[in-house]
Amino acid sequence: MNKVALKLDHITRRFRSGEETLEILSGAEFSLNVGEIVALVAPSGTGKSTLLHLAGLLEAPTKGEVFIGERSAKGLSDTARTAIRRDQIGFVYQFHHLLGEFTACENVMLPQLIAGVDAHQARERAKDLLTRFGLSHRLNSLPGRLSGGEQQRTAIARALANRPKILLADEPTGNLDVGTADNVFNELLRIVREEGVAALIATHNDELASRMDRTVTLKDGKLVPLNV
Repeated sequence: MNKVALKLDHITRRFRSGEETLEILSGAEFSLNVGEIVALVAPSGTGKSTLLHLAGLLEAPTKGEVFIGERSAKGLSDTARTAIRRDQIGFVYQFHHLLGEFTACENVMLPQLIAGVDAHQARERAKDLLTRFGLSHRLNSLPGRLSGGEQQRTAIARALANRPKILLADEPTGNLDVGTADNVFNELLRIVREEGVAALIATHNDELASRMDRTVTLKDGKLVPLNV
């Protein structure tokens, strides 16, 4: 039997906009199994980023429950939610959000050090990940000295640094040229599969989506299968 890493149970998310209430998600249901890679393909404005924020415990649903493994996030304190994000979830945003005063290697080390990893082990893990993403010559470069593609690759390495159980990625190769995007995505898939990470990856790229285990889309506020 497949073990579930992430489950969204009848998730509804509403926002107030002036006098109106906007319902972005309406009873959405979704399960992501351990070791499974799922593509989320949907037009802009349909709620992809909201869904990823809910799955990553950055927001709370208006109704419904988010389960990380078998643990419900409902009613958890901010401290408990932060601990789950730190220890079990890796995030890749469309924009890198690197810390400008730290080198590429240090940016990948930081989440590990916060989690209590030994500095030497953290550095070795950071060097290994950055090397796999073609950045062995950029370990000591500050983000301001990196190209946009190099910054995004560093951000992906940072998301994987703590060996998360779940990876949530919002257009992780959206700002890369076609050749670089292909190489980065190949390595991302390789690492995710090697380490048994459950990954939900939002993308507009149908070719990349076709290389994942299955594809879902958002329709009328619900997650439904999509054949790419």
